Amino acid sequence: MTQDAEMDALVRARIRGLRLAKGWSLDDLAARCYLSPSTLSRIETGHRRIGLDQLTAIARALGASLDSLVETGGDEVVIKPHHHPERGITTWVLDHEPGGKGLTVARMRLTRPPSRDPQAMGVHPGRDWFTVLSGTVELLLGERSIIVETGQAAAFSTMIPHAFGARGGPAEVITILDHDGERLHLDT
Repeated sequence: MTQDAEMDALVRARIRGLRLAKGWSLDDLAARCYLSPSTLSRIETGHRRIGLDQLTAIARALGASLDSLVETGGDEVVIKPHHHPERGITTWVLDHEPGGKGLTVARMRLTRPPSRDPQAMGVHPGRDWFTVLSGTVELLLGERSIIVETGQAAAFSTMIPHAFGARGGPAEVITILDHDGERLHLDT
């Protein structure tokens, strides 16, 4: 199967899958995107080429973006950890929007306390958010030290100099970072 044929089959399967997930018949979707049920049936089964105007109407009716219908996504299912032993951090990037847009969701295992060096504390536009899965995290916000324990969460402006790390043993967190936060917390 060629790459174009694989993409074509993927788009058709996504259209059908989204339609069925919504509990819609061909008639239901056809009425929402102003195509005939037979045209939609032939599109889903591969017996008709999909025009851009049709794909746009179908995507809009399904509440999906064109990007989501045609994205190939990687073959990577297993997420490998990135170890930063010098920082005492292991990171698993769970979800990431490439191109510096959107948010990154990551799981982090922290083994070192936060650096109290003012030059090591990050400052960037946006907000950070994390919830502690296990252990205890010390969050430094400017001059303040805040203890965040298992089951608790923290959200803060990243325009305040900040750092976080483990307190009294390893800790694990799920964190949501904007582009600047990703660069600061994951790439450095």
